[in-house]
Amino acid sequence: MSSVSQASSGVVHLSVDDGIALITIDNASRRNTMDLPMRDVFHDHLAAALSDDAVRVVILTGAGGNFCAGGDISGMNETALQCRRRLQKLHRIVRQIAYAEKPVIAATEGVVAGNGLSLAAASDFVVTASDAKFICAFVKIGLVPDTAALWYLPQRMGLGRAKLAMMTGETFSGTHAVRAGLADIEVTPGRALEEAYVLAEKLKRVGPLAVGMTKSLLARAPLSLEEALKAETDAQAILFTSQDFAEGRAAFREKRPARFEGR
Repeated sequence: MSSVSQASSGVVHLSVDDGIALITIDNASRRNTMDLPMRDVFHDHLAAALSDDAVRVVILTGAGGNFCAGGDISGMNETALQCRRRLQKLHRIVRQIAYAEKPVIAATEGVVAGNGLSLAAASDFVVTASDAKFICAFVKIGLVPDTAALWYLPQRMGLGRAKLAMMTGETFSGTHAVRAGLADIEVTPGRALEEAYVLAEKLKRVGPLAVGMTKSLLARAPLSLEEALKAETDAQAILFTSQDFAEGRAAFREKRPARFEGR
C-alpha cells in the first residue's frame, strides 16, 4: 500500500510493505521543513499507519538527504492564540508516537533541526548517519524548544548535555548524537534508512503484544518502585493469557522461531 498527500509546499508519502510503514517527509528544496498543512498530513499518515493491524513497525524519514529542518519559519507570523493552536497540533503527533503500542524508528540523514529534531527524539529509536547535523535551533530565533524537546532531550541526553544543546543551539554530528544518547545507532552516510529497515525486521520477529506493552509501561515513567511493580504485574498477567505467549512458549520448547500474530 502506498499513499502520497500533497500539502502546500511539499508532500508526505506513506507506504506499507510486509508489516513496515514508511512515512517520508518530502520538501527537499527546503530541507524538508514542514508547514501546517504538511504537519496535518503527517499526523494523518501516522495515525493511519499506527491503526493498521498489518503494520508492526513505523519508520520516519526525509527525502533528498535530509531528515527535517523543522517548521517553516516564514509562516510563523501569528498571534499568541494561533501559536497555541499550532503547538497543539504538533503535540498530537508527539502523543501518537509516545502512546502507540508500536515501535517508531527515525532514520536521520543530513539536517535534523528544530521540531524535526524533536520528532526524532520522540521516536523509540533513532538511526543516524555519522555526518548528520543535529541542531536544537530554537534559541537562535528567540524561542524555547518545543514539540516536547524540553521533555525528551533531558530524558535521552541527561540534563547537562540537554541544556548545552538547547541553550547554545550549536550543531553536533550524528556521531556525537549517539555518544550523547540522543541517537541509538550510527551508520555511514546514506545508510540510515537501510539500517532502520534492519532494525524494523528485528522488531517484527518478536511478540507485538509484548513490545507494545513494554512501550506502554515505559511511557508511564517516572513511577515509584511500587507503582512500577504494580504496572508490571498487571501487564504480565494479561500477556500470560495471550496466544502470543502460548506460541512463544511452544517455539522455545520446540527450538524453532516463534510465529507471533499479535493475539
